[in-house]
Amino acid sequence: MAENIDLNEIKLQHKMWLETADGEGILGDGKWQILRAVDQEGSLTAACQKLGLTYRRTWGDLKKIEEQLGFPLLNKSRGGKEGGMSELSPQGQALVTAFDKFHKKVDATVNEAFETFRKSLLDLK
Repeated sequence: MAENIDLNEIKLQHKMWLETADGEGILGDGKWQILRAVDQEGSLTAACQKLGLTYRRTWGDLKKIEEQLGFPLLNKSRGGKEGGMSELSPQGQALVTAFDKFHKKVDATVNEAFETFRKSLLDLK
């Protein structure tokens, strides 16, 4: 039989994503983290390395999001003496900022609801 757990130690994990009416994913926590890493690292290659992702797949995923949303997420310049670089486009930056704010608001609401739920669990003992 499983050991009883301390209900005060239970943690909630949740993910959010946006999808089309047909259920096709657009943007979620993973792609949001990629865009944030590009912004921090100044390069898609460095962001992929930091997150342990393949460049080719990540590039394809970001291009698909651009096609779905109808605006560029990245401004890129090819390598040269200094190497290439990627930065968020103005629209990409605005998207990341909006998703940051949205996530923070949703997280606060979800965490508040979870605490109410946890108290209900504790009342059952």
